[in-house]
Amino acid sequence: MGFLVSKISLTVNRSCVVGLLRTKMKFGKSVCIINVGGTKYPLPKDVIKDFPLRRVSRLHNCASEREVLEVCDDYDRERNEFFFDRHSEAFGFIMLYVKYGKLRFVPQMCELSFYNEMVYWGLESSHLEFCCQRRLDDRMSDTYTHFPEEDLKAEEDCTGEDEPERRGDSKWLEMMRRTFEEPTSSVAAQILASVSIIFVIVSMVILCASTLPDWKTAESNVVEEHRIIEAVCIGWFTAECIIRFLVSRDKCEFVRRPLNIIDLLAITPYYISVAMATLTGENSQLQRAGVTLRVLRMMRIFWVIKLARHFLGLQTLGLTLRRCYREMVMLLVFICVAMAIFSALAQLLEHGLDLEVSNEDYASIPAACWWVIISMTTVGYGDMYPITVPGRVLGGLCVVSGIVLLALPITFIYHSFVQCYHELKFRSARVTRSLSAEFIN
Repeated sequence: MGFLVSKISLTVNRSCVVGLLRTKMKFGKSVCIINVGGTKYPLPKDVIKDFPLRRVSRLHNCASEREVLEVCDDYDRERNEFFFDRHSEAFGFIMLYVKYGKLRFVPQMCELSFYNEMVYWGLESSHLEFCCQRRLDDRMSDTYTHFPEEDLKAEEDCTGEDEPERRGDSKWLEMMRRTFEEPTSSVAAQILASVSIIFVIVSMVILCASTLPDWKTAESNVVEEHRIIEAVCIGWFTAECIIRFLVSRDKCEFVRRPLNIIDLLAITPYYISVAMATLTGENSQLQRAGVTLRVLRMMRIFWVIKLARHFLGLQTLGLTLRRCYREMVMLLVFICVAMAIFSALAQLLEHGLDLEVSNEDYASIPAACWWVIISMTTVGYGDMYPITVPGRVLGGLCVVSGIVLLALPITFIYHSFVQCYHELKFRSARVTRSLSAEFIN
């Protein structure tokens, strides 16, 4: 392989020299020497003017030595030689692109490193051949790490922790904020997150148990300990939310965050239900208020989403849904279009053609839509099914088309999920390393 690269470099040098001699005989002008990593390429000034590589062509417009040093790393006035401290073999392949118009990767060289060389010389990924461009896309998707804007802002703020007077936040306030907002930032934050998870689990268990048939009987015989436990859980969540709001840097940004909105939606119903129960008492004539209380009580199930702060899997799911909303919309459009077509045909074949042998389950198109959606998703409850031969043929087509339509966007969503998982895992590992250093200190 080294022999091949040397041969390619020799070919490039030889072709440049031949071109140089021909140009000198034709124009008779001075020559510039491009020295890239020890490999020299003599080029006429007229060739440099219209050279395909932007960085090389910029040398023609340089009016002073200072401007020249902004383009290259060093310059020898006597020999008119420009030095570039770059990868010589990569530049040899780039020169082959200049000569033949085809750009491929250097063997046994990292794709990202070669891409950095391309960007340095003024080329883009679109100049690569299709096979190499696909390799570059795969490599970048494997190693690219995306950080949301709020994480970048937080990281910038963390780098300025030594200047609390400039930010207006004291050191203890910053420690409190990181303790409540970042569960893996310190040992105290991990303990606080564990306690919060316990309260969430206890609250969910009580909410689920309160719907059991024997729960009201137990309430009449035993003191309502569950109401005390429920109040303690809500008190913990309320105190946590208030402290996080007080120590946050931007109060408006805090209110706009999705997880904080979910926290408010889960806390508020408890206080509303307590207020309404206090006002209405045990008067059963206000049935509408009783329904409202039950709805508000069930809204506390949103506390399950609070676990997304502490589990990587739920964070990955949320980040994937946020990035793949276009694919999700496309999937929804596919389903709606297929539902409209198959439901209309099913209603016609099962109920509209033969009134004597009509299937009452397909009396309307909205009723047929239910059959279409459970057939396309291959659920098949069996509560309604076609009885005519054309209807069964249509059902088979509906199932097959559902499998195909659902599989098309799933590939994009899967790749996005894997990428989001690796990003969050990388971020978690980075925080864990800083936590280990803090614990050692």
